[in-house]
Amino acid sequence: MTGSDAPLILAVPSKGRLKEQVEAWLSDCGLKLSVAGGARGYMAELKGVTGVQVRLLSAGDIAEALDAGEAHLGVTGEDLLRERGGDLEARVLLLRALGFGRADLVVAAPRSWIDVDAMADLEEVAHDMLARTGRRMRVATKYVVQTRDFFARHGLSDYRIAESGGATEGAPAAGMAEIVVDITTTGATLAANGLKVISDGTILRSQAQLAAALRAGWSAAQFAAADRFLRIVEARAAAHETATLAWPPDPREEPVVERLISEGAIRRPNGLLVPAHRIAEASMALAAAGLGPVTVSRPDFVYETACAPSAALAGRLNFDRSVKT
Repeated sequence: MTGSDAPLILAVPSKGRLKEQVEAWLSDCGLKLSVAGGARGYMAELKGVTGVQVRLLSAGDIAEALDAGEAHLGVTGEDLLRERGGDLEARVLLLRALGFGRADLVVAAPRSWIDVDAMADLEEVAHDMLARTGRRMRVATKYVVQTRDFFARHGLSDYRIAESGGATEGAPAAGMAEIVVDITTTGATLAANGLKVISDGTILRSQAQLAAALRAGWSAAQFAAADRFLRIVEARAAAHETATLAWPPDPREEPVVERLISEGAIRRPNGLLVPAHRIAEASMALAAAGLGPVTVSRPDFVYETACAPSAALAGRLNFDRSVKT
């Protein structure tokens, strides 16, 4: 294909729980993955939006591909993107946090260290260990970049990294490290290994992110495909977050409608669009003003004139926002 004919490349996870969650998210948006070569294929089509080719990669490889500009869009954990280091924002644009794939990157120490609760306590332990033994405190982790940045912000320097290639949480029990920096969802695995999370030791509250590669070669057609995809995603997200309230026309409605609009509702030809968490409050305000019956309906999609992620991407890529899609 020529550059102008090449599709937009969207990278999604190829295996595991994150793959299932991404497929469920896309399906909820009315988009279905059709994998080439059966279940073990590494290429797919995205039915429901044109001009998009899907590549199935590991979550780590997606972060690398976005960083290097080898894919235009991708879904992976924010922890993996942040671990790329340097000025991530100059290379990758986070477009939407997806609400799944949640995990915290934390500092954990042995529960037996009863006097250690905060990063300042760890700094004292590391300093004392170096003074007494001549050895630096060892930190087992796969997240070297974020560990070093976080420890530097807390003034902790008397340590050395013990890079972990396996089960990081088992490193202290195996005598390979004193503390760990690792991903956890519930803390149960850390606790099972005799570890506790340091009170101010949460480095990152990570989740799956839809991100764009700023280093990728973007044609006008590829940006137009991204714009179509993002508008679908945003319209579905808006539908999850809103509801439409409708009632028989009534000359008494304007004061209460204006008040609800001032509080965040949006006027629609047939009523109001309100945040989902304010359905009951807004409905009862209308009823209290003598309006009703109030009917509540949940839209499948809410397409707005503007699409904030698409506009942000256009700005970073210097594309004309008026591009026809």
